[in-house]
Amino acid sequence: MNPIILIPARLASTRLPGKPLALLRGVPMIVWVWRYARESGLGRVAVACAEREIAEVIRAEGGEAVLTDPAHPSGSDRIFEALQTLDPERRHDAVVNLQGDNPLLPRDRIEKVRKLLEDPVVDIGTLAAVITDDAEARNPNVVKAVVSVPPGADHGRALYFTRATAPSGEGPLYHHLGIYSYRRAALERFVRLPPSPLEQRERLEQLRALEAGMHIEVGFVDSASRDINTPADLEWAERHLAESAP
Repeated sequence: MNPIILIPARLASTRLPGKPLALLRGVPMIVWVWRYARESGLGRVAVACAEREIAEVIRAEGGEAVLTDPAHPSGSDRIFEALQTLDPERRHDAVVNLQGDNPLLPRDRIEKVRKLLEDPVVDIGTLAAVITDDAEARNPNVVKAVVSVPPGADHGRALYFTRATAPSGEGPLYHHLGIYSYRRAALERFVRLPPSPLEQRERLEQLRALEAGMHIEVGFVDSASRDINTPADLEWAERHLAESAP
């Protein structure tokens, strides 16, 4: 398997304008994400940019960036265009999609999500963590993964994703993390599918894949990592980085 890591990034953000270029310890957030993607050692890394300003920042760091259509409705569409531009020879048969607003994601999670594709029945891999906070369980902004897990396994097949608190009854609830791995053929199929009814209802793109019968495998990690979506999130990340600095 020859994966490529693609990081979609755009400046449009209602809660944190210019988010990819927001500074953390004097470094743009998208550069933090690009750096840890490189440090993972998984393979080629590129940023799929909606605006030239993002591309210039990444290129100034010596990284690879490609401009994509600003009108793309989702990150999946953006990375698909980038993949076609960067790899017309189809050398990369797998894609890891990292979110550009998660600068504190542990590096080992990139390899963990990639390894889910080693099972030939898996089309798409993603990650989730057990929810330990009741408020998080009730929060519609926290997406829950409903997963069929074999006894003793550290991964399982996704049956559904929802903003509701689900499933009911005794047992863990899983916080879905926004990191994906795709077989190239699965990504190509996915972006060509029309938006599905449940996707539109829940506003969750991954439901399009499930409704089309695609196999999404969910690997489990010990904790969720925090996305940076607001000025308060940015302040939290700044404090966290300062506290963890040597």
